[in-house]
Amino acid sequence: MRAFSDLTKKDVLVGVPDSSPERESGEPISNAAIGYILETGSPVNNLEPRPHLVPGVASVQSQVADRFGRCATSALDGNQAGADKQLVGAGLIAQDAVKEMINSNIQPALSAATLAARRRRGVTRENTLVDTGQYRNSITYVIRSKK
Repeated sequence: MRAFSDLTKKDVLVGVPDSSPERESGEPISNAAIGYILETGSPVNNLEPRPHLVPGVASVQSQVADRFGRCATSALDGNQAGADKQLVGAGLIAQDAVKEMINSNIQPALSAATLAARRRRGVTRENTLVDTGQYRNSITYVIRSKK
């Protein structure tokens, strides 16, 4: 029962951790802030929303639920290591689904001005959410204790 009780005190979170959401003037924007803007859009900057985090996780909901079920079974059997392994598996499945969604070229297409700006920098990629790949590569999962 202790292993099961410990399990109920954990969350699996997927996204881009941001340890310092406050930024000073002139500092570059964080990947977490970029992700939020890409997910929800920015009317002020004329950016359409391109949801990828929530739909990415939702696309593997049944696989993640299966992992959570296995996790609970392991915990009820007193197998804490097995339960933790299933949490890691759930996190990896969701993380990979979000990255796949980012790579799927979510519409609307990039504007001609954005494509021209990329070409001036030597970037020929037309994927809507991948310019340098830094944001996509920052997608991860964490297992945290609930507060």
